Amino acid sequence: MQSYGVADWQDTDEINEKLDDLFSQPVRKLKQSALDKYYEYYEKKCSKSKELSTKAKEIIIGGVQHNLALNYPFPIAVKKAYGAYMWDIDDNRYIDYLQAGGPTILGSNNDAVREKVIGLLNECGPSTGLLHEYEYKLAELIKRLMPSIEAFRMLGSGTEGCMAAIRIARGYTKNKYVIKIAGGYHGWSDQLLYDIREAGTKNAHAAGVPEACYQDTQAIPVNDVEAARDQLKKNKDKGGTACIIVEPIGPESGTRQVYPEYNSELRKLCDEFGALLIFDEVVSGFRMGLGGAQGYFNVKPDITVFGKAITGGYPAAGAIGGKKEVMECLTAGLGKAVNNVMVGGTLTANPLSCAAGYYSILEIEKTNAFAKAGEVGDRLTSGLNELVDQYKLPFVIYNQGSIVHFDVTGRLNIVYTEENFEKIHKEAQARLVQLSEIGMALMAEGIVTIAAQRLYTSMADGDDIIKSTLDKFENIFSNFS
Repeated sequence: MQSYGVADWQDTDEINEKLDDLFSQPVRKLKQSALDKYYEYYEKKCSKSKELSTKAKEIIIGGVQHNLALNYPFPIAVKKAYGAYMWDIDDNRYIDYLQAGGPTILGSNNDAVREKVIGLLNECGPSTGLLHEYEYKLAELIKRLMPSIEAFRMLGSGTEGCMAAIRIARGYTKNKYVIKIAGGYHGWSDQLLYDIREAGTKNAHAAGVPEACYQDTQAIPVNDVEAARDQLKKNKDKGGTACIIVEPIGPESGTRQVYPEYNSELRKLCDEFGALLIFDEVVSGFRMGLGGAQGYFNVKPDITVFGKAITGGYPAAGAIGGKKEVMECLTAGLGKAVNNVMVGGTLTANPLSCAAGYYSILEIEKTNAFAKAGEVGDRLTSGLNELVDQYKLPFVIYNQGSIVHFDVTGRLNIVYTEENFEKIHKEAQARLVQLSEIGMALMAEGIVTIAAQRLYTSMADGDDIIKSTLDKFENIFSNFS
C-alpha cells in the first residue's frame, strides 16, 4: 500500500472563512524603515542582477520571462541551484522554496539523477526523433505507480497535456462542452484561458483569444456538486459534456482547497452523464505521493495530465495517461488514421526528458522524498502560524503536505461577479502592491517563493533550514505596521 506526503487534510471551511476575513481587512504594510532596508539590500548586494535585468529589458519584456518570477524592484538572476539553496550572480544565497516551480521534490539538481542524465547525453544526446528505451521505461513506471494509467504519452508541458486531454475527451465522447472549476489553472491554451486564477473573471485574462475559442468552456464553483450536476443537465441536450477537468487538490494549485469527498462526487457525475473526468496533476503528481492526488483520494480519473515533476525539473515536462480505450484515440507514426486525435511535438518524449523523469521518480520512490517534503511542509506551516499569532497578523497559512500556501491578501479566494467586478478588481490591484513589497522582503531576507504566495518544500530541507526560514519570516513579520 502506498504512502502519501499529506498527513492530514485541513478543514476547508475554516481555511475559507479565514481567507474571506483576510480580504475584508485593511492592507497590512511593512514599515517604511523596513522597506528602505530591503531596497538598500537590492542596490548594494544585487548590482549584477540589476545590470543584467536592465539589459534584458531592452529585448525581453519586463526583463524576465517567467510569469511567477518576482520582478520588484528588479528580477534576481540565478547562477546556481543545488539542494535546498540557490545562488544569484552576485553570490547571495537563498533558501529555495520555488524549486523550479514545484518539480524538484528531491531538491534542485539532484546528484543521482544528474549523473544518469549526463551519461545519456554522452551516449546519444538529448533528442533523436525516434523511439528510445526510456520512453517505455518511464511509461511502464508510471503505470505501476498509478492504477488509472493503462496507456501513456509524453508531451512538452502541462499546458500541452491539458490541450491534448480535452481534445481526446471530445474525440472519444463526441460531446463538445468542457467544464472546469472556477479559478482553476490548466495552462494558457485558448480554450482553457477562461476563468483562471480568480473565480468569476471569465475572459479577463484572455486578451488576444477570440471568444469562439472558449465559448464551449464552462466554469462552475469549487466544492459545489449540485452546480456540477445542473451544468451537466443543461449540456445534455445541447451537445453534451466531453469532460470535467479539475485540479484534484483544488483550483490554482490548491489555493482554494477541495473537500475530501469532492473528487469522488465528480467521478459519479461523470459516469452518470457520460463525460470523462480529467485530473490535472501537474502540481500534485508525485508531490503528494507516487500515486498522486488520485491515489490519496482513491478516485480513478479517465485521463491524467502530468507536468513539472514528470521529468524531475528537466525540460519538456508534460504527459497524459489514462484508460487504454480512451487513449487509443491517439496514434503516432506514418499511416496514422485520419479520424484519430492529432497530438504531436518534435521534441516530446525525447531521451533526456524521459531518462530524467524515470530516474527522478525512482529516486523519489527510493528516498520517500514526498513524505519527507510533506513533513517539512507541516512543520513550516505550523511554525509560520505560530508567528502569525504572535504578531497578531491576519495572514492565512495552510498546506497540502509539501505545498504550503502563504496568503497575505486573500484575493484569490474572492469570487467576481458582474456587480462587484470593478470594486473587487480595484481592491485586488492594491493588494498586488502589498504582495510585491512582501516578495521583495522575502528575497532580501534570503527566501525564494512562488510569487510571495506559495512555498514548495523538498526532501533537501533539514531542521536547520526550517529554523532559518522561520527566523527570516519573523524578521519580516516584526516589521508590519
